[in-house]
Amino acid sequence: MTSLNAELFTLTYGAIVRQLLTDLEEVEVVNKQLDQMGYNIGIRLIDEFLAKSNVSRCVDFRETADVIAKVGFKMFLGVTASVTNWDAEGTCCSIVLEDNPLVDFVELPENYQGLYYCNILSGVIRGALDMVSMKAEVTWLRDALRGDDVFELQVKLLKQVPEEYSYKDDE
Repeated sequence: MTSLNAELFTLTYGAIVRQLLTDLEEVEVVNKQLDQMGYNIGIRLIDEFLAKSNVSRCVDFRETADVIAKVGFKMFLGVTASVTNWDAEGTCCSIVLEDNPLVDFVELPENYQGLYYCNILSGVIRGALDMVSMKAEVTWLRDALRGDDVFELQVKLLKQVPEEYSYKDDE
């Protein structure tokens, strides 16, 4: 049953991407739309993740990236990713996916080589991080649909937003 659900999800996602290409016509506009769709999913998905994963509060961006790669991807896509290529400040890394179920049955035609087919994932990560007070930029570095050996996303922390509480305790 699980593989049937995964195949249905993969084919449904493919149909969404195809429809966006038909409706919006320009690949760059489709890339932006997929990212925005992912962002909207990410800001909602984080609640389910926090409720079901039993993950304790992450202390920094490094730990957060590890949790996304090892727990989040496993929980929602059934795959694990690795986190590599940290910069010296610990604010930029790569999340590498060896296996990506979104691209089963997919081949990009020549006229869509500029399409980031899985751009929804970058939006999901950005949206989820946004909801835990981390503004991030997520970009694709490598894409197996474009001939690379793996899928690699660069996640760059732009700003850690301090948490604000609207409730003030009277002393």
